[in-house]
Amino acid sequence: MNIETLAAKYSAIPSHWRLSTLGESLTAIIGGGTPSRDNPSFWGGDIPWLTVKDMRGRRPTDAQEHITQQAVKESATNIIPPETVIMASRVGLGKVVRVPFSTAINQDLKALVVGPDLDKSYLEYWLLSIATFLESIGSGTTVKGIRLERLRQLPIPLAPLQEQREIVAELEKQFSRLDEAVANLQRVKANLKRYKASVLKAAVEGRLVETEATQARRDDRTYETGEQLLQRLLLARPDQWSARGRYVEPLPAETKDLSPLPAGWKWASIDQLSDFITKGTTPAATKLFDGSGDVQFLKIYNLTFDGSLNHTHKPAYVSRATHKDELARSQVFPGDVLINIVGPPLGQVSVVPVHVEEANINQAIARIRPIKPIGSDFIAVTLMCDDIMRWAIRRGKTTAGQANLTLELCRALPIPVPPLAEQTRIVAEVDRHLSIIREVESAADANLQRAQALRQATLAKAFTSSPQSKSTV
Repeated sequence: MNIETLAAKYSAIPSHWRLSTLGESLTAIIGGGTPSRDNPSFWGGDIPWLTVKDMRGRRPTDAQEHITQQAVKESATNIIPPETVIMASRVGLGKVVRVPFSTAINQDLKALVVGPDLDKSYLEYWLLSIATFLESIGSGTTVKGIRLERLRQLPIPLAPLQEQREIVAELEKQFSRLDEAVANLQRVKANLKRYKASVLKAAVEGRLVETEATQARRDDRTYETGEQLLQRLLLARPDQWSARGRYVEPLPAETKDLSPLPAGWKWASIDQLSDFITKGTTPAATKLFDGSGDVQFLKIYNLTFDGSLNHTHKPAYVSRATHKDELARSQVFPGDVLINIVGPPLGQVSVVPVHVEEANINQAIARIRPIKPIGSDFIAVTLMCDDIMRWAIRRGKTTAGQANLTLELCRALPIPVPPLAEQTRIVAEVDRHLSIIREVESAADANLQRAQALRQATLAKAFTSSPQSKSTV
């Protein structure tokens, strides 16, 4: 879309309106800058310094960083008065804010000072109405931005000033109801997240289903305990070992900081329950193909937080030759449990489904292959539990604010081992709860999308017709 196309959208505005340009409707467009990071006297002052990172809502309450008066004097930044409309012009195109305090701005922002025929709120809503258009016209090789000349040329429909205020009042009335609905949907999603966490915690602590020990006592029968199952697995483990080289005896679980387990359960390390644990690797960029190819190459964004694998999101592929010759270590198969070892956030866990016959993973993902009869789904349920992930994070490495897990730590991850029949019941019950959560969350997301579409439709209509002709939300 170009400026002429945008102007054409306003060809049918009311006859008493006029089509102006942004440059004609403003008295000034003020840019900003970044004080030198090498001068400590520029930073840590009492003047907010606004960047795109601070534009998370329409009314920021503060900036993440503050500068000194000296920084203002000796840099390209400028102090912007309260309630001035500020837009992103280089990074985060389409974002618009008005802050209730004086603030300095960086070079990615522009402050728009209105003329006598333009209402601030009207300008703000109009910019929000063309947010998608602003994103589309950005230019630049690495960072897309809008040139000042082009910004001045943007066509803006101008109603009489009083009518602008009436339009703003109508929009705020309609958006008030819409914002309330959106807030309710966001609360639903937050509650679903807490509910999911509680379900997984109950599953790992043996509170989600009746324990095998309880059932055995009631039925007056014996059963294979988790400890007995673990010993059986350890005896069989050497025969299932598929790693190259000498068999390595697994280390037992470190149970410090772990909750006590129900009767019949036993803590184990994931190393004790798995075949060779490894991570992937990434071939040369020339050997990766987007969209199609022989064998899929999975990245972190293909993993989820509910055990499923989203292999349709930004699919990447490698050739059959690369898969066989270069990526033997990276190969995964149905039933493998995948976990991201680079964050944040950690805790993305997926089980490779049966219809994905083979795939590859990159170095940010670890592959866990449980020893039969331990089920992949039960391992995934445990790894999705916040308590288990927090156990790992406390012992993991953090570099530049990024949490990482080593393969050694992955092998040490504690896994509760219930009797096999109980594992099956736990997985089935977790699946039932997660299915409900997914259904409700999907409905909430769909309603949030509809709310956003309704918001944009309302904004579009606001700048093409008089308030008297507008219907309510």
